[in-house]
Amino acid sequence: MARAHIIALLLLALTSTGCKSAPACPLQMRSDARKALDDHRDQQSGWRAIKAEARVTQWARDGRIRGTVLMFLQRPDRVRFDVMTQVGPAAVLTSDGESFQLTDLRQGTFLQGPTCTENIARLLGISVDAENVLRLLTGDTPMIEATQQSMECRDGRYVVTRFAADGTTQEVSFSVDDDDLGKAPAEQRLSLRRSVERGANGDTRWEATYDEYVEVAGHSFPSKVRFIDQVNDADTSVRVKSIAVDPEVPDGAFHQSPSPGMSVEFAPCP
Repeated sequence: MARAHIIALLLLALTSTGCKSAPACPLQMRSDARKALDDHRDQQSGWRAIKAEARVTQWARDGRIRGTVLMFLQRPDRVRFDVMTQVGPAAVLTSDGESFQLTDLRQGTFLQGPTCTENIARLLGISVDAENVLRLLTGDTPMIEATQQSMECRDGRYVVTRFAADGTTQEVSFSVDDDDLGKAPAEQRLSLRRSVERGANGDTRWEATYDEYVEVAGHSFPSKVRFIDQVNDADTSVRVKSIAVDPEVPDGAFHQSPSPGMSVEFAPCP
């Protein structure tokens, strides 16, 4: 009897120390997918622009590229990315939402054209338009046009699944702050953790993950974002080192002109 009791205690100790239970769902769970998406959008509102410094790593067909990038992002679709070296910028991409410019100081070339997915991807390897690259880098996500959507709590996270008419699906996953697990659904703060789009055949087109959120001036931003583009075989990781909310944005920050002597080329969109 004593031996059996000791074995039982040992098993209990091993269970409590060696096995971790899955994260808990909130006591009162959300069930309205549209309300959850609207609440998250409202949480992410309230700022106009950000200035950030990040370490960006790209894995693509031709190998790995790593560098420091200075960013200006202004809602809804203005972006500027300066790729820095020890002696200054190596490349600068700008878009005011309509026009696009890319200065490559190493090659002495200046590309200009309309803003589109292909042109934005030239620098960061993230194949989305300017508005959606801004969303991705600030804890939001592109959304497919959905005809229906559902919501469940899975492994401690809310998962919203959206369905398009052509068979495309998208899963958007949110975590809930620990302090909010006992609160009513409408009071639960949501942090975007994962967004993945799949084709009608079930193959993943792209996946974005968001980690290590930080609070800046009352706003929450992920300091680690990863975007995997399965279609174009590209993988981009962005690690934010510093961020400022609503900084003063210099005039002309989102537009460039070629420097004298540069080779000017037109960059069309398909």
